[in-house]
Amino acid sequence: MATHGNPYDGHTLKEALNQVKRIARLPEQVFVDKGYRGHEYTGSVQVHVDKHHRGRTARSLWRWMKRRAAIEPGIGHLKREHGMDRNRLKGAEGDRINAILSAAGMNFWKLVRWAADFLRLFYFWLFNCQRASTNNVIS
Repeated sequence: MATHGNPYDGHTLKEALNQVKRIARLPEQVFVDKGYRGHEYTGSVQVHVDKHHRGRTARSLWRWMKRRAAIEPGIGHLKREHGMDRNRLKGAEGDRINAILSAAGMNFWKLVRWAADFLRLFYFWLFNCQRASTNNVIS
């Protein structure tokens, strides 16, 4: 989902959760950064805003809060290497299309890397099998 302009993060939370509900299912808990302070979301989902110190937060909940930080580098790669920082499409609809195409490009390159690794392993296995059968014939 792409939002046009620069809206306050807290105002986009309800819309983002509605999109998650349409695509998959509504989660029980959501972990967000400090930009969502004062979000005023009322619903069945528990919203956890990130903080510097653990304090009274349960250890398992704290791990999930820190796991959210692993997503940020992915967003940076999406912007720099997959064209999300260069939008040549016009208007709000162009922003949405650019976000979808950037994510599709990122997923395509993940698939290409996986296929290359698979073929590399397959050829290595095939080469070793052929070498073993050649050694058996010579012996």
